[in-house]
Amino acid sequence: MTIAIIKYNAGNTASVVNALNRLGVEPLVTEDESEIRAATHVILPGVGHAGSAMAHLRERGLDAIIRKVEKPFLGICVGLQLLCAWSEEADTTAIGVFPERVRRFKPGLKVPHMGWNQTALDGTGLGAGTHRFYYLHSYAAELGPDTIATCDYAGDFSAILRKDNFLAVQFHPEKSGKAGAELLARFLAS
Repeated sequence: MTIAIIKYNAGNTASVVNALNRLGVEPLVTEDESEIRAATHVILPGVGHAGSAMAHLRERGLDAIIRKVEKPFLGICVGLQLLCAWSEEADTTAIGVFPERVRRFKPGLKVPHMGWNQTALDGTGLGAGTHRFYYLHSYAAELGPDTIATCDYAGDFSAILRKDNFLAVQFHPEKSGKAGAELLARFLAS
C-alpha cells in the first residue's frame, strides 16, 4: 500500500502523516504526478485559504491530476472544499469533482466553527449512526447529491461527500480520536 499526500500551499499535512503513522502506515508527501498516479490511495488534506490553495494547485497542474485519480481519494477540510465546484472564499472556482458549492457561515455565528460536533453518517461503508468529530472551519459545503453525512451548525451542512472513488470530510479525522482513526482505517481498507 502506498499513500500519497498531495503537497500544496495548505497546512495540516504533518497531523495527517502522524495519524497514518499511528495506523502503521508511512505515507509519501508529494506533488509529483507519477508518485500520485502510482499510489494506491491519495489524500488532499488542508487548513488554509481556498483561493491561495487553489492557485497553488493550478500552478503545478495538480488540479487536473486530481480530477483523473481513479484510486481511493480522501479530501480533508479545505481538501473537501477544493473538491467542490466553487468556494465563496475569494470567489474561487475549485476542482469540481463534487457539484456542491462552499459558503461562509451565516453572519452572527461564531466563526470559525471549532470543536467537537455530532455528525450523522448514513452507513455507506463508514459506519452508520452519529459520531463526534473535530471541526475547524469558516466555510462549509451546501447539502447536495453527494452528501452522505451532515453536521448541524445553525443549519445542516455537508460533513462528508462521496462520489465514485472520491470521499471528502469537512472535519479533521486526524484530530478526532477513535472515530477519526476508524474512518481513516476504513478509507485505507477501501
